[in-house]
Amino acid sequence: MQKNVYAIEYPFTVDHGLKSLAIQTDFAAHVEQLMKQVLFTNPGERINRPDFGCGIRRMVFAPNSQESASLVQVTIYQAMEKWLGTLVTINQVDVSAEDEVLSLKINYTLKARQERRYLNVEVSL
Repeated sequence: MQKNVYAIEYPFTVDHGLKSLAIQTDFAAHVEQLMKQVLFTNPGERINRPDFGCGIRRMVFAPNSQESASLVQVTIYQAMEKWLGTLVTINQVDVSAEDEVLSLKINYTLKARQERRYLNVEVSL
């Protein structure tokens, strides 16, 4: 089953040809954008959803250690399950702390397509 989507692209960009907000029509890219929103939104940042997000940006001021990485791993898994559990199945979350970089590797399956995908993000601390 192919799922179509028609959503405003995140982060917001302008389609200069149409002179309007850019639209995302690829379902897999849309879900990846949603995952990044969950990752980089701090709880309390959204007025109508005060517990939305997992707040990876807060880790900028935390010590970059394996203990912190383990805490981030659990936080990411819980936030993804809570906010995107209807769209994706989180298979594995790996977080590693190396020097001033926190590397996130999320292995997930799109439920609508039963398609396994990966999201890799590096956060510089």
